[in-house]
Amino acid sequence: MSITPAMQRLLTTLPMPPMRIEVVQHIDFEGAAAIAPWLIERGHTLSTTLLTAGDPLPDWRDRDAAILMGGPMNVDQTAEYPWLLTEKQWLKTAIAANKTLVGICLGAQLLAQALGATVAPGPEPEIGWFPIQFSAQAQAIAGIPPELMAFHWHGDQFSLPPAAIPLAQSAVCPQQGFLWGDRILGLQCHLEMTPDALATITQAAAADLRPAPFIQPADQILAGSDRCPSNHAVLFALLTHLGF
Repeated sequence: MSITPAMQRLLTTLPMPPMRIEVVQHIDFEGAAAIAPWLIERGHTLSTTLLTAGDPLPDWRDRDAAILMGGPMNVDQTAEYPWLLTEKQWLKTAIAANKTLVGICLGAQLLAQALGATVAPGPEPEIGWFPIQFSAQAQAIAGIPPELMAFHWHGDQFSLPPAAIPLAQSAVCPQQGFLWGDRILGLQCHLEMTPDALATITQAAAADLRPAPFIQPADQILAGSDRCPSNHAVLFALLTHLGF
C-alpha cells in the first residue's frame, strides 16, 4: 500500500518514541544546559558520562542517541586525554549503527572528524555573542531564521564533512554547523547556553578571555544573556528536525 500525502502528514505529526540518550561531557563546566530539561520534557531518558572523571562510555546496545558537549581540549590531544581515542572509536561504532548524534563545539569537531572532515585552529578565536547567517538549506527547516546572534566559545574549527549539508557561517568561521543525513547534527556555536551556564563558563575558563578582535569580556558576555531564548528556539527547531 502506498502512503498518501494525508497519511504522510499524520506520520510527521505523531510524537516520536522516547529515546535513551547519553550526554557526553568532556569537562565538568560544559554540561547540557537548556538541552536536558527540553529532552526530559519530551519524554526521553538521559544519563551522563563525564570523561574527565573517568566515567566509561555506555554500550550502544543500551542507547539510542548521544549529545556530545564541548571542552577546552582539541580533538587530537590524545596523549593528554587518552579517553579521546576511546570516544572516537565509540562514535565510529555509533555512526555505523545508525544512531542519532548531536555534537556541540568540541563534540561537533569530533563528529566532523569521524565523518572525514578536518579540524584545525581558526584564524581567530571566537568567544562571545556574534552573528551567524543560516544557509538556504537550514532556513528550509521550520523555525530557522536567516540570522541569529549566537553564543560562541572556540578556537578550532571543522571543515564540512563529505556529503554533509552546511547550516551556518560567521565572520571568522565558515562552518558553524552541519547536518549529515537525517540523524547527525554538528554545531560549532553554543546555542544551549543559559544565564547560569554563561556565569559558570566565564568563571571556569576566564583565562581564555584575553583581548582579541573576536573575544568579548565576561561582563559583555553576561549582559547578553537575554539572547539565550532565541538561541534555544533555533536549537530546539534543529533537534526537532532530527527526531528528538
